[in-house]
Amino acid sequence: MGLLVGGVLVWTLSHYFKRLFPATRAKLGAPGKGLVTVLLLLSLAMMVYGYRWTEFTPVWTPPSFMVHINNLLMVTALYVFGMSATTGRLRGRMRHPMLLSVKIWALAHLLVNGDLASIILFGGMLVWAAGSVILINKAEVWDRPTSGDAKKDKLLAIITVVAFAAMTGIHTWLGVWPFPG
Repeated sequence: MGLLVGGVLVWTLSHYFKRLFPATRAKLGAPGKGLVTVLLLLSLAMMVYGYRWTEFTPVWTPPSFMVHINNLLMVTALYVFGMSATTGRLRGRMRHPMLLSVKIWALAHLLVNGDLASIILFGGMLVWAAGSVILINKAEVWDRPTSGDAKKDKLLAIITVVAFAAMTGIHTWLGVWPFPG
């Protein structure tokens, strides 16, 4: 459990460092980016192994219909995540599509996982993403990008379906069936 909690904390603090201590981060220069990257990779490993190795401690039993809601939210999260890179009409519709997609992803997983490790991991990521939005909004003014071609939005929909299929395949390979039993 400690490895999982530590991973979430290292992830959060590594991301918040630039916002909370901008002068210190600026002094570190380019090597500071490398340090943050190493810390983020370390935190990912800590979260993955911490989650996998933590003993299952049930907190609540999710109803079976939540699997459907989870899958719908996951498709939505992938689409919203893709909005950050699209040059289509959707570009500029929201300020933080990546962070919103993390919040949707975390909420979706909280709905179908009722164990303590899941609450720590997905709840921690939800809190991190919400805090990141607040810190970024305080620190930066947003210049809304211009909209582009509608064809790019169709491409984003296709990429979303392919990414969802790949993610469900990975979940299945890891032994977690992502569809109703």
